[in-house]
Amino acid sequence: MPKINNYIAENKERFLGELLDLLRIPSVSADSAYDADTSKTAEVVKKRLEEAGADNVEICVTAGHPIVYADKIIDTNLPTVLVYGHYDVQPADPIDLWDSPPFEPVIKTTESHPEGAIFARGSCDDKGQMYMHVKAFETMMKTDSLPCNVKFMIEGEEEVGSENLGTFVKENKGKLKADVILISDTGIIANDTPSITVGLRGLSYVEVEVTGPNRDLHSGLYGGAVANPINILCEMIAKMRDDKNHIAIPGFYDDVEILSDEERAEMAKAPFSVEEYKKALDLSDIDGEAGYTTNERNSIRPTLDVNGIWGGYTGEGAKTVIASKAYAKISMRLVPHQDSDKITTLFTEYFNRIAPKSVKVKVTPHHGGTPYVTPTNFIGYKAAKQAMQDSFGKTPIPIRSGGSIPIVALFEEELGLKSVLFGFGLDSDAIHSPNEHYGVFNYFKGIETIPLFYKYFADYHNV
Repeated sequence: MPKINNYIAENKERFLGELLDLLRIPSVSADSAYDADTSKTAEVVKKRLEEAGADNVEICVTAGHPIVYADKIIDTNLPTVLVYGHYDVQPADPIDLWDSPPFEPVIKTTESHPEGAIFARGSCDDKGQMYMHVKAFETMMKTDSLPCNVKFMIEGEEEVGSENLGTFVKENKGKLKADVILISDTGIIANDTPSITVGLRGLSYVEVEVTGPNRDLHSGLYGGAVANPINILCEMIAKMRDDKNHIAIPGFYDDVEILSDEERAEMAKAPFSVEEYKKALDLSDIDGEAGYTTNERNSIRPTLDVNGIWGGYTGEGAKTVIASKAYAKISMRLVPHQDSDKITTLFTEYFNRIAPKSVKVKVTPHHGGTPYVTPTNFIGYKAAKQAMQDSFGKTPIPIRSGGSIPIVALFEEELGLKSVLFGFGLDSDAIHSPNEHYGVFNYFKGIETIPLFYKYFADYHNV
C-alpha cells in the first residue's frame, strides 16, 4: 500500500507532534482536580477526528467523563469497524520516581526502543495507541483508501472502571451497530516478534477495612492488651494464599478453565527468557503459583494481589500508636468462566470468616470485569493476523494477557460483537508506573498496520 506509506512518511513529524500535544494534557480520570483537563482532552480528540474526515463527531455527555463519538459511513453495504479507545490516564504518582515530568513528553532511546520512546503518562496506555487509529483513519481518508465504514467510541473513564460506558452502550445500540470492535490497548511480545492478544483476564477489586479500638491508642499503654488492626490485617492477608501460592479462598477455583497440554505447549512457543525477565525487573528470583510457568501465571491462572495497604502513622519520625483502623485494596484477576460477582462474594465471606472477634471488618466492592477470549477462527482475528504478517514480515503469535479490559465482555453481551485486541505496546513500556513510555517505532507501525486490517477485514467479510 504505497500511497498509505507515502502519506505516513510525509506527515510523520505532524503525527508525532500531535500526539505529544495530547500527552501534555493531564487527563487523570480518577482525580476530580483534573476534570477540566479530561474534558479538554475529549475536545481535542473530537477536533482531530473532524480534521481527519469523520462525520457526526460529537461529545456525548455521561454521568462522568464524556465519550467522543464519530463515524464515516461510505457505503451501507460495506462492513463497519467500531474503534474503541480511551483518552483518560492513570495518576502519575509517585511523581518523584519519574525521570522527567509525566506530562511533559520527551523522546529517549532505550534498549527496547533504539529508535526512541515517548516518555509520558498515557503514552502507551492509551493515548498513543488510541491516536494511532485517528491517524490511520486520516491516512485512509486522505489517500482515498478506506475500504470499510468506521465508527469511533473514545471514552474518558477506562482507568476508573468504565462505569458510564455500559449505560452509553445500552442506550445507543443502534448507533454502535457494527461488525467488529477494534481495540489497541494491549501489546506485542517484541518489535521483532508480533503477537495478537486473544484472551484477557477478568477482575474483582475490593477494599477492606479492619477496625479495632474506637480511636488511635498509645502503643506503650495499650500494646499487647488490645487488637492491633494493622497486625491483624497483615495476618488475614497472609491467610489468602498457601505455601504454594495457591489462593486459599474456598470455592475460588471451582470455575477455572484448565488449559490442555496442547494449548500450554502452543503458549510455550512464545519467546521468553526468565533471566531477561528478572533482569528487566531487577529481581533475584521469580515467584508465583507452583506448577506453572511465568507466562502461564500471568495470563491463564487467577491471582490475588494487595494493591495498597495503609493505616496508623506514616509521617516523618516516630509516633507510637496503635491505629484504630487499617485498610487494604485487593485485586483478583480472573480467567474464563469465573464470575466477578461470585468471586467478590466468596472473598467477602472468607474475609469475614477469618477475622478474629477482637476486630470488626468491612469489605467494599469496587469495579469488576468478565474474562474474554477471541476465537482464532473469527474473521476479525484472521484480518489482524494477515495485517501483522504483511507489516512485520512474520506471522503473529496468539497470546493471552494478564490484563483486564472489562468492557470487552460487555461489548459482546450488549452489542453481540467480537473484539480484536490489536495492541502494539511492549511489556517494558511501564504502563501504570513511573516512566511510562511508548516506542516511536510502535506508534508508526500501528498507523501503518491498521489500514491493512481494514483491507483484509473487508476482503474476509465479502468472501
